[in-house]
Amino acid sequence: MSSNAAVNRHWVLTERPKGGNFEQVLSLREEPAPQPGPGQYRVRTIYLSLDPTNAVWMQYDSYLPAVPLGSTMRGLVLGVVDASNHDKVKVGDLVSGMGGWADYVVTDGKSFSKVPNIPGLPLLAYMGPLGMTGATAYFGLLDIGKPKEGETVVVSAAAGAVGSMVGQIAKLKGCRVVGIAGGPEKGRWLVEELGFDAAVDYKAQGWRKELRAACPAGVDVYFENVGGEIGEAVLDLLNIKARIAFCGAISQYNATEPQPGPRNLSILVSRRARMEGFLVLDYAPRLGELYAEMGPWIAEGRIKWKVDLDQGLENTITSFKKLFTGGNTGKLALQVSEEPARG
Repeated sequence: MSSNAAVNRHWVLTERPKGGNFEQVLSLREEPAPQPGPGQYRVRTIYLSLDPTNAVWMQYDSYLPAVPLGSTMRGLVLGVVDASNHDKVKVGDLVSGMGGWADYVVTDGKSFSKVPNIPGLPLLAYMGPLGMTGATAYFGLLDIGKPKEGETVVVSAAAGAVGSMVGQIAKLKGCRVVGIAGGPEKGRWLVEELGFDAAVDYKAQGWRKELRAACPAGVDVYFENVGGEIGEAVLDLLNIKARIAFCGAISQYNATEPQPGPRNLSILVSRRARMEGFLVLDYAPRLGELYAEMGPWIAEGRIKWKVDLDQGLENTITSFKKLFTGGNTGKLALQVSEEPARG
């Protein structure tokens, strides 16, 4: 089949979800693949990133406008250029950026960048530790958390794409690292394979007491991914001048009613602590810093990473729901098509 005759499957958002009913509000449709106009190029999706923020984009305006009803669901993709009318991008280039839950996307390139070829690293690394999730961990921890050697860093959703990177970076910076995750298997992975100092299972009875015991010197840096009662428990342990990098609150994304907690934000006053929200999109101009430091760490095996990779665009919703049930470990992604040969 020629590229001009390609079929584009794409997930269309038909209504706003409520309580995580994604199967009812997304419809998989087919039509001829879009053709690039002047100054544009077309990307064939190889890997599709599945992230908690996708649920936010479906529901309401946030740092980006909500996805319009009747349009293709927005998503981060890594793909190969298969048709181009762009003077700086040629067929065969590997690119990543904001595309959609689709086989193909046409772009003018403003939301895409070329994927570097760091020797010894597979292409999938640019969907995980050297992609947006790795950048979220790297810049959120180092720019906002500002960890110092010997300090205690706590990260929630620690077995996820971002959290697993945060903990390892903190260890490389000489910190004591405590991860909060669901289930003993994830805890063993964090401690035995990733080198965390301790892991707390929030699904176990007495987890708050376990968290306190894991942080005998209190908490200096908290990387917040969850919110709710977990965030509340960590706030109680903050030291004077603690820093909180507020990345997200996945416990509340699919809630149909306002969720409680943290109810103890006033502790920021007595501990003279600082909490700052951030968006990884703000750091896009600084991705070179990520590649320069994280690239060698990964190539040398000092940072370990895992991509929970599912197959087939038709399975997007089933895979996506893992994010809200604790069904994935590491970065969650979907392979939509085959990788091209790389030189």
